[in-house]
Parts: sequence; structure tokens; C-alpha cells
Amino acid sequence: MNYKLKIIGILLIVVAAVLMLAGFFTEIMWFDSEGYLNVFWTILYSKWAVRLVSGAVFFAFLYINLLFAGRSLSRVWSLKYREGIVNDAISRALSGKWMKLFFFAFSAVIAFVFTAFTSSYWLTAQKFLHAENFGIVDPVFKLDIGYYIFRLPFMQAVYELAVSAVSITLFFVALLYILTYVEEGPTRWLYILARERQVAVLLAVFFALKAYGYRLSMFNLLYSPRGVAFGASYTDVHAVLPGLKILMIISIALAVMLLINLAVNRPRMLLWTLGILVAASVLLQGIYPAFIQQFQVTPNEFVKEEPYLKSNIEFTLKAYGLDRVERKEFPVKETVSPDVIMNSPTIKTLRLWDYRPLQQTYNQLQRIRYYYDFNQVDVDRYTINGELRQVMLAARELNQARLEERAKTWVNRRLQYTHGYGLVMSPVNTVTAEGLPNFFIKDIPPISTDPALKVDEPRIYFGELTKDYVVVNSKTPEFDYPSGEANVYNEYKGKGGIPLNIWSRLLFAIRFWDYKLLVSSNFDSNSKIMFDRDIKTMVAKIAPFLRFDKDPYMVVAKGRLYWMMDGYTTTDRYPYSEPIDDINYIRNSVKVIIDAYNGTVDFYIADNTDPIIKSYSAIFPGMFKPLDKMPKELRDHIRYPEDMFLIQARIYTLYHMEDTRVFYNKEDAWQIPDEIYGSERSKMEPYYTILQLPGEKKPEQVLMLPFTPSTIENMRAWMAARSDGENYGKLVVYLFPKDKTVYGPMQIDARINQDSQISQQLTLWDQRGSRVIRGNLLVIPIDSSILYVRPIFIQGEQSQLPELARVVVAYGEHVVMERSFEAALSRIFGEPTVEKSAPTIPTEEMTADELIKRAADTYDEAIKAQRAGDWATYGQKINQLGDLLKKLTGKP
Repeated sequence: MNYKLKIIGILLIVVAAVLMLAGFFTEIMWFDSEGYLNVFWTILYSKWAVRLVSGAVFFAFLYINLLFAGRSLSRVWSLKYREGIVNDAISRALSGKWMKLFFFAFSAVIAFVFTAFTSSYWLTAQKFLHAENFGIVDPVFKLDIGYYIFRLPFMQAVYELAVSAVSITLFFVALLYILTYVEEGPTRWLYILARERQVAVLLAVFFALKAYGYRLSMFNLLYSPRGVAFGASYTDVHAVLPGLKILMIISIALAVMLLINLAVNRPRMLLWTLGILVAASVLLQGIYPAFIQQFQVTPNEFVKEEPYLKSNIEFTLKAYGLDRVERKEFPVKETVSPDVIMNSPTIKTLRLWDYRPLQQTYNQLQRIRYYYDFNQVDVDRYTINGELRQVMLAARELNQARLEERAKTWVNRRLQYTHGYGLVMSPVNTVTAEGLPNFFIKDIPPISTDPALKVDEPRIYFGELTKDYVVVNSKTPEFDYPSGEANVYNEYKGKGGIPLNIWSRLLFAIRFWDYKLLVSSNFDSNSKIMFDRDIKTMVAKIAPFLRFDKDPYMVVAKGRLYWMMDGYTTTDRYPYSEPIDDINYIRNSVKVIIDAYNGTVDFYIADNTDPIIKSYSAIFPGMFKPLDKMPKELRDHIRYPEDMFLIQARIYTLYHMEDTRVFYNKEDAWQIPDEIYGSERSKMEPYYTILQLPGEKKPEQVLMLPFTPSTIENMRAWMAARSDGENYGKLVVYLFPKDKTVYGPMQIDARINQDSQISQQLTLWDQRGSRVIRGNLLVIPIDSSILYVRPIFIQGEQSQLPELARVVVAYGEHVVMERSFEAALSRIFGEPTVEKSAPTIPTEEMTADELIKRAADTYDEAIKAQRAGDWATYGQKINQLGDLLKKLTGKP
């Protein structure tokens, strides 16, 4: 039985080793195919260097101490052998040769286990070696911020490892001494340990390290959550900090006294000093700070905390890039000329389509085949016929999960259905008579309405839905796209993929646990395997030290398809900066371009003032390119990233209050407003739109979001992030007058619901086999006025095809709903329309024939209103028809 278990154990070890080696070598192939093999080796070398150095130091420290402690054990037990107390076998086992061998092996095992997690410190070590300065000093210790981000984490890690190493060594050394004098009994063990010089030295080292730990804790006060705001507070600086200094001195004194005690041999003095350290820790880290907080700070909190509150505001704004926000007043006027509004470039490019219903519409109209999918809809802008147009677009990716079950064969999934095809693109502000989007790019192969949007290479081998590995250029032709009753096939001619030979086929068969890769006869010398081709996985593998925006978007440039992603440098170690989620510093320092056909990945530095990206550039030389090296056709599509903007907006809801007293009282706290989407209330999302900002000469793409006060629904301000040209990255906040009421999104929704005609029509739609979807409420600043626009989509229960049926526009005190945005504007700014009541039918003067004719006309008018979706008029006509029929039948 034991023999079989050994065989099974050996087999498991061999299998695990083979799997690890297959994974290792295939990863090398992947990084080499992407051109980032140097990054792979740098990360690998860094991990092993940290582990080997820490492991070697720990091994040597433990082994030497065990040898030293083992001499006493060997000496005592040899004496017992001579006295006949122990037998010869025990004596030989404790002899110098075997004991050294045992200690060596034991130390190696413990060091291996101890350093299993230390490789995770590779980036901390590299950032320490490639530290940068921020040019900003903290207000307490007057050190550059770079010290806290690049150096302090490394010193903290070294301290923690050193304390762990000394503690583990002290434990095993103490255990050896107890084994040496095991017959003395537990009551004597503490006394024996106290008189041992080696134990005293190790304790001295431990307390010296503890003193260093107190020193590091002083710097960590800059991350204290104790006060009214994040960072060192009055209590931290005036109570905790002095206490840490005292504790550091006591720890040093205790370490020195431990060494002195080797000569004077007074254990009680050590116990007194240790007791003082414990008592001082309780007093100085617990009781005294609580006393100061309760009796000095709380009664005069603002006065005591004001300078620290000021530091928190200043450093939070800097950490999130909000210190450069340009603040402007926005004087709201309702006397703006209608011509100014009607002819504004903002109006001409206003976004009506909401990405959520539009995604369903794309999938219904342009999926073409069931195995294609539009995973998400993105917003971008293109210059078409010399005019800046905002568009929505989505990549048509192949989703293997949508294949029919009988079609999910190995050949289909791995060799034939390998790539998506093309994209759809439509302007954000136009709609067909049927309420559907007008397409700039559509169909398979892609048909473009403008030469600037021509797509020469529409195939998508690398995307968001490309989760599985595939083999291209096999003997099985790749499905390209459907054409009528037949299919068109394709051969891959790009740079992506890893060539397959017998060696690589074996490795990949092991990695994917797929024997067909090894035995299939479908491969030849031209075959290449593609794996880990999901673009989010790709960039995370190459640059695991960056964070990436959740929303990559597709760009059409030079006849090809590219993915563009935003990369962030972040940290949670920026002093005094308020944390949000798990960070307290962020910069959009990197733009990533991925070729959808070749899979090539390029990283560009978008913010060369960021010290963290400078450090990464030094760690990985040649990995990052200057932004001006990005082709202009792609650079024109850079946009301000939504994830970072939302983080900044959340922080700014409080930190726009730079006056410390106002901040302390939260007198002007804001919030991101709620809105209604569909029928659900949720937080408003930032939205891209093309605006001509106040004071600017031309329209540009911005990412914007309004703010409301935290306690009421009125609108207080709006923030815009600019994306075009030299203005890229600039943040502007427009403040509304505090003495004027500017409706917030929920108040506009309430006014829509209170309009009897609009609410009646929406209710009728919802009750007649269709669903009403309220799209994004857009808050649009034009000149010195605010226009609110909400598209209304109707989705039939059977078709599941959302149609843009109505547009609600609110301006001032007016709220209207029309079939088009232009009609709604005309109704608001044109001649006022008076709703006419149903005409009185002079039935007393009509003959039966005249009544029948009037009934037929009324029926035709009702049907016409029904087809137009005008349910209010439809209901009105049906009521009139009912009155006519009653007259004809003689019923009252």
C-alpha cells in the first residue's frame, strides 16, 4: 500500500512539474510574439531576486543561530551519554556532523516556506531602486512625497521581513535551549533562557528593530483616519507622534540593556524595562491620545484641526489632479435669444441615442448571424465632410458561446470560427422615420458612407469576446463572413500568433489539456496558435503594475480597426489624500493601442509629469513611447477616460470646498445626482457630448456630469473634461448662481411626470404590448442657458427592437414632447401651441349618412394617430367614435 502511495505521489509531482514547465515556456512564447519578452524577464528576475536575497539572508541568519544554539545541545547530551543517561544512537544523532546537516536542511526548508510570499514585493523593490521625486513636501516631516510612495513601502517591507526572521529564529533557538535543559522543568526554562547570551542578543536585535518600527510608524501617521479628515490630525501630531518617539527611545534602551546585561547579569532590570515598554505602549498609544482627543480636540475641534484639514484638502486635490480645475461662473439666463440656441453648434450635434437601447438595436438590425455579438457601444468623434460628428459604434465580434450546441465541435471552435468581422457606426443625433439609427458603417462586408470611414481590414482576431484559443492557417479554412446562402472563407496574413511545430504543439497540448492539438492532422508549417487574445487580459499580462479603464473602445483609422484603452498609475500611499475605494492617487498616464487584426500592443505616455510612470519607464526601458509617436489618425481619438473622471467627480463633491470652515461644516457639499433610466432610479453616469463651451470658438468633445447639493435636488454646478487637441485633460467646473433655482435631473423627471399629456401618452404606451425606456437625461449648457433633453424609446414585447419614438425637451418652465428633437425645439421657441379640445359634433343637424361618414373619418384619424404612436390623439378619436356610434344606434 505504501509503495502504491509513493508511486502516486511521484506521478502527481511529475504531472505538476510538467504543467508548470509547459505554462512557463508557452508564456515565454506569448510575450515574445507580442514583443515584450524583456518585460517578462524583468518581472521574473525581479521576483526571484527578491526571493533569493531575502531567502539567503534568512537562511544564513537562522542556520548560524541554530549552529550556535546546537553546540550547547550537543555538549550537554554528550555529557549525558558519557554518564550513561542516553544511548549511543541519540549521541551520534546529536554529534556535530549530523546536527549541522540537519540544521542546514531545516533552515533551507524554513527559508523556502518563509520566502514563498516575498516575491510579491518585486515591484516595491524596483520602485525603491528607481525612485522619483514629486517636488512636493509633506507638512509634518518636510519630506518629498516620493519618499512615501517609493521608499517608505520598501523600508516597511524590509522591517516586517526582518522582524519575522528574528522572531522565527528566536523561537527555534529558544526551543533548542529548552530541549537542552528539558529535564530542568518548565519552571526553570524562563530563567535558563534569560541567562543565555544568544537569546539576549536576539532579543536585543528584536527591540532594535522594534525601535525602527516605531520610527516608520511616525511616517505612517500621515495616513491616519483619526481626525476630521484623512491624514495626521492634531492628536496624531501632538500625542501619538511624541509617544512614538518615547517608545523608540525605550526600545533602544531595552536593546542596549540586554547587551549590557550580558556582563552584569541582572535579569530583573530587563524585566522592569520590558514592563515599562508595555506600560508606555498602553499609555502613549491608547490612553494619552484618547485623553487629548476627548478633552482638548473635541471641545475646540475646528480650531485644533484647521491646519491639518487644510493639508488634507490641498493634498487630496493634488493627488487626484483636481488642483488644476478651472472654475467659472455660469450665469443662468432665460432671456437667451432662441436664434442663439437653435443655431448653436451644440444643438446640431446633440446626442439623442442612449448606448443601452442602441446596443439592443444594433444586435437586432446588424448582428447578421446569431453567432455575432455587439458587446458594447462606445462614443467617439470623427471629422466627416469637414464637420466634427459624434458617433456611436460597436465591434461585431464572434461569440462562440452563441454557436448552436451541435456546432460547438472542436474544429469549429478552434479552427474555423476564429474572428469577428467589422463594426457598425451611426451618428448620435439622427434617426430614421421608423425611429431607427442612420448608419455611417453597416453590413458585412462593411459599407461606409464616407471615405474617411472606409474599412480595408475588418477582421477582429483580438477583442473583448476573444476568450478562447484558436489556430489560424490550418488545413481547415477559416470562416470569414456569410454571403447569401454560402460562406466566404479566409486565410490569416497578419503578424499575430505563435507558429506551431511538434515542440510547441506538445507544450500547448499540455497547457490547455487538449490532446487534439498534438494528434490533429489539420496543422502545417504555416499554422499559428492565438491564445490570451482578450484585450483586457493582454494588457494586464504585459503591464500588471497598471490599472486599466473598464471601457476599451474601437477606432477606425487608416482603413484598419484598433482598440484604444486608458491605463492608470495609482497608489494608496499619497500623504494626507482622501482614499476612494483602495487608492488615493491616480493619473491617466498611459494610452494603449491594440491592433484588432495583428494583436500588436503599444503603450504611450499620456502624462509625462507623473513621477510613477517615470519610475516604470526606468524599470522597463523601451516599453513606453512618447505620445507624439502615436499616429495622428489615432491620436485624434484620444478621449478623457470615464473611470478616472468619475473618481475625480466623487472626490470633488466635497473637495470643491477649499475653505476649511465651509469644508468642516459641509455647508456646500454636493452629490452626483440620480436619474431615471427605464423605470429605475440610479446614479447619473458621466456622458460624452460635443459642446461649444462658454467662451470657446468651436465645438469639442467633452465628458460631463452635473452636481446637485447633497440635501436638495437643485443643480449646483457641472464639470466638463476636455478631450480635443491642446485642451486634452483640462477640467472645467461651471458654477450656477446660489440665488437662482436651476432644476436638477430628478426635478426635470418630476416635471415630465406631472405633465398630463406626456405622462398619459407614456402610460398608454406601457400598457399596449410595449415598454417605454427613458434614455439618458442630458443636461446641455448653451450660451448662458440650460437645456434638458431626454430621448424616449419604445420597445415592443415581441420584436425587442427599441425605437427612438419621442424626444422630451425642457427649457425654463416649458416641457414638451415631440417626435423629433427639432420639432420639440420649434415648439418651445416657436409660436406657442394651444391644445385644442375635441370639436363638438353637431349630431342633431346630421343625417344618418353624415353620421356614418363622420364616424369613418374619425376612425381613419384614430388609426393614423395609432400608427404615428400618438396615443393621446388616438384615445381622443376613439372617444369621439364612441359618441358617434351611440347616436347611430340611438343609445344614450
